[in-house]
Amino acid sequence: MRKRSAKKRILLPDPKFNDQLVTRFVNNLMKDGKKSTAFKVFYDALELVEERKQDEEKTSLEIWKDALSNVMPHVEVRSRRVGGATFQIPMQIRADRKVSMAIKWLILYARKRNEKSMAQRLAGEVLAAAKEEGAAVKKRTDVHKMAEANKAFSHFRF
Repeated sequence: MRKRSAKKRILLPDPKFNDQLVTRFVNNLMKDGKKSTAFKVFYDALELVEERKQDEEKTSLEIWKDALSNVMPHVEVRSRRVGGATFQIPMQIRADRKVSMAIKWLILYARKRNEKSMAQRLAGEVLAAAKEEGAAVKKRTDVHKMAEANKAFSHFRF
């Protein structure tokens, strides 16, 4: 936008858990505007997590939130031109960007899995991420390694 940045829209909490984060996740999961299908996939995935979990005192929603926090990156590299050379500069990530990156990675790597339905794929990726394994957690680790490797250029940021 030319004049000012767009104001944040308030998300309605989801009907089952009354949680805005769930709605945000489902909005990212949704394809072609089919929100009810996305909600069904998400709730089915959480039911599968409930069946497959080893930790008895945690609910499936808590396991999903743990998985999301395990996937969240804390630093990332940003490209910056300094005198003809492009440097990868490690930077701290804002809280809302952390969450959105975690959501996107969890969904992306769930889609790449090879189970039968999307609910099974998502459940598998959530369980793997909750145990700090799986492709989404590996992506976070790679981002952190990249930032660590380029720590020498951190003085370029302003």
